[in-house]
Amino acid sequence: MGNKPLSLRGMIYASLFGAVTAAGAFLIIPFPLVPITLQTLFLNLAAALLGGRLGALSQVVYILLGIIGLPVFAGGKGGIGVLFGPTGGYLIGFVVAAFVIGKLIEMKERAGLAWLACSMVVGLIVIYLFGVTQLSFVAKLTLKKAITVGVLPFLIGDALKIIVATLITLKLRDKIKL
Repeated sequence: MGNKPLSLRGMIYASLFGAVTAAGAFLIIPFPLVPITLQTLFLNLAAALLGGRLGALSQVVYILLGIIGLPVFAGGKGGIGVLFGPTGGYLIGFVVAAFVIGKLIEMKERAGLAWLACSMVVGLIVIYLFGVTQLSFVAKLTLKKAITVGVLPFLIGDALKIIVATLITLKLRDKIKL
């Protein structure tokens, strides 16, 4: 792929996945500090189906929608202030994770189930690293407490979302033409 210019079709897909990620923020299970949403399901799909650059672009689109004030972040929040709040690190991690997941998958000619799932696990670790770092800093939590509230409650749900995203990717990847 290299530095090949982005196609109009690719940019449209990235925009659509950015919008779908925003929709995933509305499907919410409230938890203290960090809610459970379907955002990472759609992030995984964007990265796996679009690749690193377009997957990351989809998450930039999502974040830009929130920055301009649309209520697309978890809990119907919007505005640049969310990026500086306790959950902002997770959002920044979305962009990096989508890039990493997509690049890992691009390394294989035709990634299988295990490679797809492992790539998404690596992406999830990236999100957790960014998220826990900012959560501990902004909420003035110890690293242990930040992991307790910002990672542990989400592990089972995130594992399920990775399984679902992997299976959907295997079904859709031949239908998405960039």
